[in-house]
Amino acid sequence: MGGKPIFALNITCFPTDDLPLEVLHKILKGGQDIANEAGAPILGGHSIKDKEPKYGLVVTGLVKKEHLVRNDNAQIGDYLSLTKPIGTGIISTAIKKGNAKQIDIENIVKVMTDSNSKAANAMNEVGVNSCTDITGYGLIGHLKEMCESSKVSCTINIKDIPLIERASYYASNEQNIPGGTKRNYECFNSVVKYESNEKGINELQLYDAQTSGGLLISVSQDDKDKLLQSLKNKKCLSYNVIGTITEKKSSHLIKVK
Repeated sequence: MGGKPIFALNITCFPTDDLPLEVLHKILKGGQDIANEAGAPILGGHSIKDKEPKYGLVVTGLVKKEHLVRNDNAQIGDYLSLTKPIGTGIISTAIKKGNAKQIDIENIVKVMTDSNSKAANAMNEVGVNSCTDITGYGLIGHLKEMCESSKVSCTINIKDIPLIERASYYASNEQNIPGGTKRNYECFNSVVKYESNEKGINELQLYDAQTSGGLLISVSQDDKDKLLQSLKNKKCLSYNVIGTITEKKSSHLIKVK
């Protein structure tokens, strides 16, 4: 939303009777590394004993009201850019099922641990109209939210959507499709109109529930090239245009072609 994180607190649940504290130490060290990268010191936190390990951060940040970037201000004529490839949900499920190769496991860890601070800084430097992150509702779910709240529609080009390497391979096996991804499809498919799919991509990937997904940014035509160049310069994982914002249609919010 254009904010700068200033500090964070750890929130963790941990089964101390079943797992050694060394595991918790590694989890907290991972959180510390990412917080350091974002320039937000961790000032403490809260922990409780629980049967399942859980970890998260409560983050406090600052932003000037006039610089706040919301998910409800996409403008007709804007271009859409996605800063990370999608497919973490499908490959993560393949890992749980024992179907994933080590190289693909290492690859999605790199994707999920790549901080969005780079993309956020690029967005703030250039100035954009709207932004949302791609997480549990998948690309289509979060794009629907942006279009619905901005009272617009959009067209996305399936050939331009960045996919994690071999995500399509894993998506071809029904075993690897997460339940959340299937539910996203059931909930959001009605707002999508498909015109073509020349690459033969499994459309469920567009609904894949992401963990630590990238930013979906809506930027004006005048600022598009500046944003893409800044994303590239900051070494974001993706920095291409995937579609455009259009006038609101009565029947479908999202057109895929």
